Amino acid sequence: MSWDFFVPVCVGDLVKTGGINQYVVQDVVSPKQLPSCLSKLKAALRSQGPLCILEHFDTGYSVLQHCNSVALGVKEDTLELLVQVVSGLASSLPALLVSISVSAAERKEKLNTVKMSVYLLCKLTEILESDSCRQSIVTATGKGGKKGKAVGEGLLQWDSERERVLQALIQLLQLDIRSLWNLSLVEEEFVSCVTCCCYKLLENPTISHVKSKPTRDSIIHLLGVLIKKYNHLLGASVKVIQLLQHFDQLSSVLAQAVTVWSSEYGVRAIIGEVIREIGQRSSEELAREGSGVKAFSSFLSELGALVPELMIPNISVLITHLEGESHTMRVAVCEVLGEILVRVLSGDGLDESVKADRDRFFDTLQEHLHDTHSHVRARVLQVYTRIVNSKALPLSKYSEVMELAVGRLMDKSINVVKSAIQLLAAFIAHNPYSCKLSSADLKKPLEKETAKLQEIKEKVEGKAPVAVIKASELWAAMEPELLVTVMTELEPTSEAEQEEDNRDVEEEEEAEDDRATAVKIAQYLRVNKYRNAVRLCIRAYCCFPESEMFASLSTITTDTLMYTLALIFKGSDEDASELSQNLPPTPQKEGEKGGEEGELKKQEMLVQYLRDTETFALQVERAISVINSMLYWKTTSVVQEAVQFCVTVCEFSVANSISGVRRMLPLVWSTDAAIKDAVVQAYKRLYLNPHGDTIRMKAHTLVDSLSELMVDASLGTIQCLEEIVQEFFGSASNLQSTVVQVLWERFTGKRETSGLHRRAAVLLLGMAARAEREVVLSNLDTLCSVALGEKVTEDFLLARDAALTICSITDQVRHIKGARFRLPQEHQLFTCLTQALAEGVVMEDPYWQSFMEQAVRLIYFLAESPDQLCSRLLQRSARLVLDQIVEGGEVNKDVSQMQDGSQESNEQGEQVNCVYLAQLLALCGCVAFWQVSHLERSVSAELRRRRGETEEREEKEKGPSSKAKAANESAMEEELGLMGASAEDTEAELIRKICETELLDEENLLCVFLPLLVRVCSSPGHYSHPQLTTAACLALSQYMMISPSACEENIRLMFTVLERSALPVVRANAIIALGDLTVRFPNILEPWTQNLYARLSDEVPSVRQTAVTVLTQLVLDVLKVKGQISEVAVLLIDPETHITSLALNFFNELAAKDNAIYNLLPDIISRLSDPERGMTSEDFNTIMKQLFSYITKERQTESLVEKLCQRFRTAKTERQWCDLAMSLSLLSMCERGFKRLQECWECYSDKLTEPGVYQPLLSITAKLRRGAKLQFKAQVDEFEKRLTAVHTRGLENVESPEMDEENQNEGGSSEKTVMQTPLPARGRIRSKRGQTKPSASCHSNDSFVTPQKSRKSKKPVITFSSDEEEDEDDAVMEESETPKVTTPISRSSRRTRLRN
Repeated sequence: MSWDFFVPVCVGDLVKTGGINQYVVQDVVSPKQLPSCLSKLKAALRSQGPLCILEHFDTGYSVLQHCNSVALGVKEDTLELLVQVVSGLASSLPALLVSISVSAAERKEKLNTVKMSVYLLCKLTEILESDSCRQSIVTATGKGGKKGKAVGEGLLQWDSERERVLQALIQLLQLDIRSLWNLSLVEEEFVSCVTCCCYKLLENPTISHVKSKPTRDSIIHLLGVLIKKYNHLLGASVKVIQLLQHFDQLSSVLAQAVTVWSSEYGVRAIIGEVIREIGQRSSEELAREGSGVKAFSSFLSELGALVPELMIPNISVLITHLEGESHTMRVAVCEVLGEILVRVLSGDGLDESVKADRDRFFDTLQEHLHDTHSHVRARVLQVYTRIVNSKALPLSKYSEVMELAVGRLMDKSINVVKSAIQLLAAFIAHNPYSCKLSSADLKKPLEKETAKLQEIKEKVEGKAPVAVIKASELWAAMEPELLVTVMTELEPTSEAEQEEDNRDVEEEEEAEDDRATAVKIAQYLRVNKYRNAVRLCIRAYCCFPESEMFASLSTITTDTLMYTLALIFKGSDEDASELSQNLPPTPQKEGEKGGEEGELKKQEMLVQYLRDTETFALQVERAISVINSMLYWKTTSVVQEAVQFCVTVCEFSVANSISGVRRMLPLVWSTDAAIKDAVVQAYKRLYLNPHGDTIRMKAHTLVDSLSELMVDASLGTIQCLEEIVQEFFGSASNLQSTVVQVLWERFTGKRETSGLHRRAAVLLLGMAARAEREVVLSNLDTLCSVALGEKVTEDFLLARDAALTICSITDQVRHIKGARFRLPQEHQLFTCLTQALAEGVVMEDPYWQSFMEQAVRLIYFLAESPDQLCSRLLQRSARLVLDQIVEGGEVNKDVSQMQDGSQESNEQGEQVNCVYLAQLLALCGCVAFWQVSHLERSVSAELRRRRGETEEREEKEKGPSSKAKAANESAMEEELGLMGASAEDTEAELIRKICETELLDEENLLCVFLPLLVRVCSSPGHYSHPQLTTAACLALSQYMMISPSACEENIRLMFTVLERSALPVVRANAIIALGDLTVRFPNILEPWTQNLYARLSDEVPSVRQTAVTVLTQLVLDVLKVKGQISEVAVLLIDPETHITSLALNFFNELAAKDNAIYNLLPDIISRLSDPERGMTSEDFNTIMKQLFSYITKERQTESLVEKLCQRFRTAKTERQWCDLAMSLSLLSMCERGFKRLQECWECYSDKLTEPGVYQPLLSITAKLRRGAKLQFKAQVDEFEKRLTAVHTRGLENVESPEMDEENQNEGGSSEKTVMQTPLPARGRIRSKRGQTKPSASCHSNDSFVTPQKSRKSKKPVITFSSDEEEDEDDAVMEESETPKVTTPISRSSRRTRLRN
């Protein structure tokens, strides 16, 4: 073979004249001849094997040349043949490669075969891949049909063939075919041919799908072989960057590829190359659109998750992007850091350098919790959540990170807030401290252990070291006295003394050696036992004559003895020090020292742990309080996260966790299905999925948890809980019957339990009865005997809850057709109830009244003829109260008792207990209220039912002709809207007549108590008992609900009580009562509206809170919105936060009404800026900022600009000018609003010298300039120049453009132009469809019209469009000044619903 095949750069290069011995295509076959040529190729393949490609290369090349014109079948046949050729080469080459005796010609032949077959296969694969992509686009955009179906089949066939091509290439290239080339240097064009095919396949949009996983893996492994064996490392790294830049969907695929190349093929350098390429991208380049920054970010995140340990050597290159502008890259780097910290730099076995890197990475993450971009902050919080869940956060970082997380709860971004909640939940779930203790519980133990630590420190520091004196100094001090002793000992003594001395010396314990003896002598000298030291020294020479220490005593003289003693004493310190170095320290002293230091260290660790625990508890409490407030946010996702956090906190028994669980309970009524479902699932998870070995144990656990929740719960909480518990009992479960049995056992006292849990049990039974009525109805006698029996007076709360439970069975049957379920008057239930009520009237029990209200309600719900029962009850109760009256002479004369316990009747000289009288009046009011309710609900419903039955019976009795006639009449009535109106009106009129004439008739028992109620309410000085006054006021309001005449007669008295009562509870009750009366009799209460608004400024917070709650409901339902709304606006700055939130809710609801706040704003501004009110500028700005946030329409802004500018003319004080200017600056000014501001220049130009007017208007121009077009920006700049000129030089020194125009129009006349207020533009008076019509009051209001100059100077009066005609001072309750009805409301034919 004389020629070589060179892989061309372009397909067309092979037909050109090549170099020396270079292969050139000789014959390009036409498309028509290709099938026959392919048949020849196939035959040659069978006979010659893979070497056939050397002779038939031109056939394969022709397919490439005519790829756009040849049929798909030809391409597929060619592909099949080429795959067989490459597979055959992969099978035949191994024997050749291992052979030693291979000729050069044979090697060249095999090399050309390899290059030709691989070239053709790769190029044909690229062509088919392109066709497949085009066909997929056609299939996606087409709308079906035969063509789309055929295309789809071809696409599926190619998907299966593509993997065969890749497998054949992998088998071939895995062989060591480099030996076929000279010097084993594979030409770059050959490698590029294969890699280009691989990268072409990677560009397929579906390559990242699950179904493409085999193809994807084959491509990755083929590229891995090329990188490892064929020097494609640098090219692969560059190509990865290019693919990421142009194909976002390849980020996860390429991350997987780089991971495989680095781990399975051992090419770790690829990671460094790719990361270095990404790291070298400038922030400006990444900030450009189309830079692939999103793909880079995803790639880094995926790669960090797959091989975090290989990212550490290159992390310094990536960290530079944390300072760049691209937030997406910052997110990616933070996620990589998180993966490294979780999977590599975690655990306790880290050395110091690794710990330093870990801490540095944590510091970097913490910095980006305050990143400027919310997405980065949210993702960093999520990274920390993963770290905490993996228990990879060091203990020293807990407090710091948690504090930052709590701070992020205040973030403006919703995603950041949600991520912060998730992180805090993870902290609680994985914390190393005790969550069950609150910070208050930890305070005392911390103080105790801190004091103990201080004591240990003082004890250790108190043991100061003893001063050391040198032996030479001691010797010098003792030498004179010792010399005298030596001389005395050397003098001759008598035999008796000598024997005594010898006996003393013999008593000394003989030492074992001379060294020990020397130590003993030194000890004698130190304790001043000189005589013993001298005698022991003399005797030592006798015992140890050969010792060098005592050698000088061979001749015992004063000098030798002193010398020996000096040698022993002075040398003892040096010997001791030497000995102390060689020998171990004294065990006892060292043990004491070590024990004290160990105790100190343990105590320090304990104190530090308690401090960390207290800090953690404080942060948890702060987080709980903040997240609890998020339960009522408008964002659904935040509410769901807050609910989940409350569940987590409760599951881990965190202190005060029950507060959030209770607070989220009302959300079961949420209109948002997602929020409601989240709350229901949370309660099911916490309370309705108990744990236990048996069903009974589960039932006890469930009852215990629900009972704990209901202890001290409000009535609203119980009503919310009913919704969840009712759903539980309504579902099919084996647990229900056991739970009911346990509840009955607790209620009846079979199992010892507290009174609170008995009450909880009976309430839970009532909730169960709403789902299954027989739970209570079948055990009604048990309820009566246990809760309402003989011991009822001992526990009125249990009796009240039992009455609530029995009422639950009436709710279920209320809407059932037919006669309503009722019990006879002689039933045991009513006997027990009336007995308990009558006896309780003359008892001073604080819980009797709440029981009484539920008992009377139950009587009217369940009893036959409840009015007769209650009539007898009132007679019996009144008789018992009268029996308690004693003569004046028999009563205790104690002054305090006279004031607190009784009131004296001037006429009869008798006294009655005020508590008894208050309870009797409360019973009267309750009976009156439920009597009206009974008439309007039960009696009216019964009348309708009977009328319906009568009509049905009459209809059946009528013949067909009469039916047709009746049908025609009913159709006519239906067209006229009169269907059923006359019958309903008749029934409603009958009920109204009964209420008006019969209920308060002199023969009716209720009428007897009305004069007493009026007298108690109208004589607060005489009847000063708080409970009596409260009960009388409430009962009187309930009497007023009976009829309009009763309301009119006592309305003035009720408002007098509202204005002048000294008791806040009475004023609050009066507001609630008057609110109900406003709903029932709006015509009567309408003139008194201003008196209700006056209570918004009450000095007691509870009264203000009640007033704003009632007025919110009235304004949204009944009352006409008027100027007194400014009093509600003042509550936006109330010192009580709950009142502020109520006022905010009021305006949120009011904003839902069309243009309500817009219409009221000018008047609110004038009222609040009134100098007589004395409101500060800061408070005014706070209120206005909230109110102006509701103005969102451009037309409203434009109109308000004009209205506020016109008010500058009537404002007389500088403070009012400033307030108006500030209000203008709070508007979201638009181009049309700015034009209106320019037109009204004359209204405020003379006020611009005031800084309080100039600065707000200047801020308007600054807002308008942002993002404005050039032309509009020029207008704003010109207006700002005018403002500044007038502010600095004054209006008289600045010539306005309007004056210039007038002077030009008049021909330069020198006459002084008189400025006039510009008239509205032509046509503006006409009202257009869709626009708000101006009210008549607006045109006649002086505040909107420039006042005309008059000859007689008068003080201007500021009036408001929404002012009332009546005086705004507190109502003086005289008959002549009682407000009269000015706007009567016609009575509707439909009954007014009575509110409970």
